Amino acid sequence: MKLGFIGLGRMGSGMAGQLLRAGFALQVFDPDLRQSARMVEQGATAASSLGALAQSVDVLISMLPSDEALLEAANAPSGLIDALPAEAIHMVCGTHSVAAVAQLITAHQAAGQHVVACPVLGRPDLAATGKLGLVPGGAPELTQALQPVFAALGDRVFPAGNDPLAATAMKIANNFVLGCAIEAMGEGMAMVRKYAVDPVVFHQVLVGGLFNCTAYQAYGDLIAKQDWGRVGASAVIGLKDANLAIDAAAAVAIRLPSAEIWQQGLQAAIARGESQLDWSVMAREQFRAAGLEQD
Repeated sequence: MKLGFIGLGRMGSGMAGQLLRAGFALQVFDPDLRQSARMVEQGATAASSLGALAQSVDVLISMLPSDEALLEAANAPSGLIDALPAEAIHMVCGTHSVAAVAQLITAHQAAGQHVVACPVLGRPDLAATGKLGLVPGGAPELTQALQPVFAALGDRVFPAGNDPLAATAMKIANNFVLGCAIEAMGEGMAMVRKYAVDPVVFHQVLVGGLFNCTAYQAYGDLIAKQDWGRVGASAVIGLKDANLAIDAAAAVAIRLPSAEIWQQGLQAAIARGESQLDWSVMAREQFRAAGLEQD
């Protein structure tokens, strides 16, 4: 199986490194040549262009930050649609809208290519150690062929079924619930701080009792310590995810009021110049509203 990888940001670099450690021969491409160079140091081969990469692989894995980046890579001249061989698989691991993935599926099908949506669950530190959760959706013969790749990238697989759009929706819904958890922790920690409680102790109460799980452990720690610079996903990425949740809900005629609060918190943080801090910075807006933060 000849693998290619595009999108070598924090998450993508960890994933690509894990594939190399698992023994895969991996070609990479990133417009930021420094990113490609770091992967070459780990044993990857750098392609000279996106088209050169795509035409020489059986499976192209993308971990791109936005719909715009995904569709540009797919539809550009000598991009994925033009260059991937017939029957090649595009394994889409980024968090994207249902509409963008549907458009991608149509374009690949017209070119005789395949799409498996496989969004991932976890922060970059888990990507670098092969401990991501994976949510694959696609034709059974395709997901079966990708099992060795899944095994290298993650330790938990949550099959979404035969439709890539189902996997896409599951990841959006997961991030919606996570965003609401961050919002709730921010509100709770703002309240206990007003009563002179150490938020680190309150965090221990949460994860030692009701919420002994990764999301509350990792993000609760960030909020309690106000360690907004320990970035897994930036506020910009978090806002993208909030918008995806709101749009996906609107497409099936429902509202997500909690997602709107999440969206507003991130918009406020970004307006303050905090776009590149961790997306848990939305909780800081609760501290500000309580008079606990001075700008």
